[in-house]
Amino acid sequence: MTKNNQNIPTLYSRKKIDFLKEPIFFGEGKNLQRYDIQKYTFYEKLSQRMLGYFWRPEEVSLLKDINDFNNLTDQERFIFTENLKYQILLDSVQGRSPFLTFGQVTTLPEVEEAVIIWDFFETIHSMSYSYIIKNVYPNPQQVFDDIMDNEMIQERAGAVTEKYNEFYRYLIQYQAQQLGMKADTEISLDELKKKLYLALISVNILEGVRFYVSFACAFAFAENKKMEGNAKIIKFIARDENEHLAITIKMIRTLQKDPKEGFTEVIPELEDQVYALFKDAAEQEMRWA
Repeated sequence: MTKNNQNIPTLYSRKKIDFLKEPIFFGEGKNLQRYDIQKYTFYEKLSQRMLGYFWRPEEVSLLKDINDFNNLTDQERFIFTENLKYQILLDSVQGRSPFLTFGQVTTLPEVEEAVIIWDFFETIHSMSYSYIIKNVYPNPQQVFDDIMDNEMIQERAGAVTEKYNEFYRYLIQYQAQQLGMKADTEISLDELKKKLYLALISVNILEGVRFYVSFACAFAFAENKKMEGNAKIIKFIARDENEHLAITIKMIRTLQKDPKEGFTEVIPELEDQVYALFKDAAEQEMRWA
């Protein structure tokens, strides 16, 4: 098996790399995290903006929400809880996946920085949902345990994680190939690029579509003077998700337009799959709503 040294996984390369000539993904490798020279200044600006938004859920008092929750109707309590369950599951995925997947093959320091910060804020979101559930529910464990048994939530989560998982598995196998390990099926770099692109599209849908039914419900409660602490936390989360959406949009557009990024030949083959991902997501969200 022929190994491509350029794509052998390494945490640090001693090779001198001109990052101005490197692609976002699958470049020469990683060495210094330097931000004095940047190919795409957008990511550094976005990183600084995200850091400026830093917040913790404990900053928001939920004392009134505890009383509000006890006075909700059964239907209102159901809507509130089911949406939170779904958000918990989505951000459990997002709290670990951006860097485990995209971060592993990111070449440019400014993009790597943005992905790391993105990942960090998704973990804050997961912590926030736990903070809300633990405050308003006398038995929060029951709520969390039910997430894994809820078929509708699991169906939606499966659609979200499918492309992530495919790329992750292909990436592991591809890296094993580059290290000289035997595999039943050899994966080409073009195949891996296709999996990355579809994963990126799936995350774009997640950040831009899938949270907003839940967000709308949270804001509707607040408009009726109910669960306002929860809505404040969701407002922070929605602001963050808008920045994460911007990351995916910028990546997708760059991969689509710049031949030097190495994706323009494989992307047209994926048009039908991309359309299907958006269509399926819209239909799922309408069923949930």
